Amino acid sequence: MNILAIEPYYSGSHRAFLKGLMENSEHNIIPVKLDYRRWKWRMHGDSVKLAEMSGQVAEEIDLLLVSSMTNLPAFLALTNPRFAFTPKVMIMHENQLTQPMPEGEERDLTYCYINYLSMLSADKLLFTTNHHLNELLGALPEFLDHFPDDKHYNTVDQIRDKSLVMYPGLNLSVFDKQPDIRGQNKRPAIVWNQRWQFDRNPTMFFKVLNRLNDIDLEFDLILAGDTQHKKPEEFERAWKRFGDQITHFGYVENVENYSKLLHSGDIVVSTATHEFFCVAIMEAIYCGCHPLVPNRLHYPELIPSNLHKPLLHAPVLYDTEDDLFKYLKDILTGKTKPLPKSSLQNINKHLDWSQMIGRYDSLFNSLKETKIVATF
Repeated sequence: MNILAIEPYYSGSHRAFLKGLMENSEHNIIPVKLDYRRWKWRMHGDSVKLAEMSGQVAEEIDLLLVSSMTNLPAFLALTNPRFAFTPKVMIMHENQLTQPMPEGEERDLTYCYINYLSMLSADKLLFTTNHHLNELLGALPEFLDHFPDDKHYNTVDQIRDKSLVMYPGLNLSVFDKQPDIRGQNKRPAIVWNQRWQFDRNPTMFFKVLNRLNDIDLEFDLILAGDTQHKKPEEFERAWKRFGDQITHFGYVENVENYSKLLHSGDIVVSTATHEFFCVAIMEAIYCGCHPLVPNRLHYPELIPSNLHKPLLHAPVLYDTEDDLFKYLKDILTGKTKPLPKSSLQNINKHLDWSQMIGRYDSLFNSLKETKIVATF
């Protein structure tokens, strides 16, 4: 079948997902994509451009696949009647109702409303985790309270009924060629491989590292991850304090070099205040880095319960900053040991595209046979 994939924000996890789908699906995935710049304009007005680009696609489309950055009602109106009775699936990489806001910046409900109308316009919503879905459903009533008249609370049930949790496929097999080299480390290597942004809470990460450094514990740092956004000042201060301990600093474009870094790391840490799904942490775990990740986010559902606090090895989930400090200190002093790579790979090897693509293709096949009827 021919699937038209609309992606206004072709970057990061959006790009990785679409590339993985195109490379692995049995279906013909036809991408219509724009780059990541000016995300608000991508949601607000780029349906005009996307509609024009879609008009150049000659194939008959069996299914419409759009990302959560798409203004779906506007796109459908501008392409009407072409996709009026085509099944429509929205991939919920994120949502604007619970997306964290920088300090001092208020949430613009315009983009929440675009998300809301788009979710109502889709036939199926695919969420990255149960945590993400439940968080969105919990936020919807408060969002609807802003409406000046009828609150339309019934639409929460409509969105719930069309929602499904489908973990993103990951391109983990690309890391299989690189052998482990962490055994060559003179000091344990702590990895940061996420975006350098406020919602990943680098303040807490470096605060804990400073505490470890203050008691003369030895470790090296691998500071990788997406740096295309404005860098938090914590990274520059870290460069001055930990310069001789930092073995890498900055984004890695080359997959082989990135894989080598992950296979040289001992521990990967997330101090995120909020995440919808962190591909970077999953990649580091697969490469053998012992994770220390927040218990309050989606990690408890992604990591088997028997590994949350294993008897003979270091814990994986932490609740407070003091917990993270203690768990890191215990690993660095040898009081506890990281989980072996074999155990770590069992956490997420089922998320490789080779394992996940069958679920996606089966879903797409089932939706092709669905008769589209009006919701209201």
